[in-house]
Amino acid sequence: MKYGRIPYVDIPASRVAQGCMMLQEDKCEEAFKLLDAVYEAGVTLFDSAHGYGGGACDRVFGKWVRNRGLRDKVILLDKGCHHDGAVNRVTPQCITSDLNDCLKNTGFDMIDIFAFHRDDDTQPVGPLVERLNQHASEGKIRAFGASNWSHRRIAEANAYAQANGLMPMAVSSPHYSLAQCIDDPWGRGSVTITGTGRQAARDWYKANQMPLLPWSSLCGGFFSGRYRRDNVHSLAGWADEHTARCYFSEFNFRRLERAGELAKEKGATPARVALAWMLCGPLNCFPLTAAHNPDEARDNAAAADLTLTPAEIAWLNLETQSR
Repeated sequence: MKYGRIPYVDIPASRVAQGCMMLQEDKCEEAFKLLDAVYEAGVTLFDSAHGYGGGACDRVFGKWVRNRGLRDKVILLDKGCHHDGAVNRVTPQCITSDLNDCLKNTGFDMIDIFAFHRDDDTQPVGPLVERLNQHASEGKIRAFGASNWSHRRIAEANAYAQANGLMPMAVSSPHYSLAQCIDDPWGRGSVTITGTGRQAARDWYKANQMPLLPWSSLCGGFFSGRYRRDNVHSLAGWADEHTARCYFSEFNFRRLERAGELAKEKGATPARVALAWMLCGPLNCFPLTAAHNPDEARDNAAAADLTLTPAEIAWLNLETQSR
């Protein structure tokens, strides 16, 4: 495993992160075994949210951390202010309410990184940045950031922070992956920086090197080996339909096939190659993964030690015909 740094957080951040959405309170023993395997593979960065499992994911993760005595060894990115039906909950009041719930559910005194789960661009950034700085000064958060905010809104928030002597956003969590997202996976408000029309966002992140914690870095299992051109019509169930809707395209299948070819040459898996593509690229990535078992956890973590050359990255990008 390789490690990087998140501003304002003094714990080394593993280059590959693990999501907590699959954790269930009625399956704590199974969840603990998974988290043990993830941590043993070198992962120190974890992702959760106020809304995951109605708080259950936070409760299971917090219980595991306390049981294993790991509070000073792991980093939690916890998210709040997700829209509630027709109501946009990106307000100072919702920041405080959701943060306090996250603290209660995890049993932590402080959340390492608290991030907006969605944005509402009708809300001015000033009061939001001020409220998060208030909670940082109270010792309730170390750092803060945004998931599914445009780079322009993040730049606006950080310009406000700089002009007023305040702490800026430290991280961003959009969708970013080797496969392009062709439909919004989660409904209104998701943000991706993949695709030809989003070069400006990638240029911005490349220039300022803000830590990126991309969600769905493996595209709902698109790189797992489960999906091929010849079985697309035989898949059934919500998960398969979700992946098909969001990632099945000629462009993405070509990248998947090249990832598979490169994986065979390197003794790896397509998933590991897809993560290495992010880690060896020009952006400061800490991809979020969702291992459901120890084998997946170890394979994801191994991506941090897989090096891709610029020629291999260009080939995976379909920019060249050879490498």
